Amino acid sequence: MDPTTRREDGAGDPRATAGRSVLTLNLNGTERTLTLDHRTTVLDTLRHHLGLTGTKKGCGHGQCGACTVLVDGRRANSCLLLAVAYDGARVTTIEGLADGDRLHPLQEAFLDRDALQCGYCTPGQICSAVGVLGEAAEGFPSHATAHDAPVTAPAQLDAAEIRERMSGNLCRCGAYPHIVEAIKDVAP
Repeated sequence: MDPTTRREDGAGDPRATAGRSVLTLNLNGTERTLTLDHRTTVLDTLRHHLGLTGTKKGCGHGQCGACTVLVDGRRANSCLLLAVAYDGARVTTIEGLADGDRLHPLQEAFLDRDALQCGYCTPGQICSAVGVLGEAAEGFPSHATAHDAPVTAPAQLDAAEIRERMSGNLCRCGAYPHIVEAIKDVAP
């Protein structure tokens, strides 16, 4: 039995409070308070405790990017994050990017450019792309950024820059060219 899925009320278990903590996440703009086992990842919190299944579990080792979410505006592999360490954090998932029925511009661009095939990696790709746009706007350099580029100015997102910044997100179907085009469509 997965230790993170014990009965929430702890009935019959003298260790009901040992190894568990109460935490609050600001999830997609709504505060959610939970009592979780200390070993529960943000990914498992989203999928198993909150029913948000848009974030996918791929490798479980932070190598594929399928579980990418935004934590306090920065992209992160949720399979590597212990939820108790993020008490009070703002977590944005693929479900939180849209504004009601209006899709986020990157979601629209992925649809317009057919930047997906099976769709399994798409939520992580889109959340990562949102992070890429934010990082570039703040002037964060990447390995592909020219060494003489000013680090305080927004980074220019050409295809090489996008590929480098998105390299932590794998697509088994090979939709990479369309993913790059979709991100270029939204990049300033």
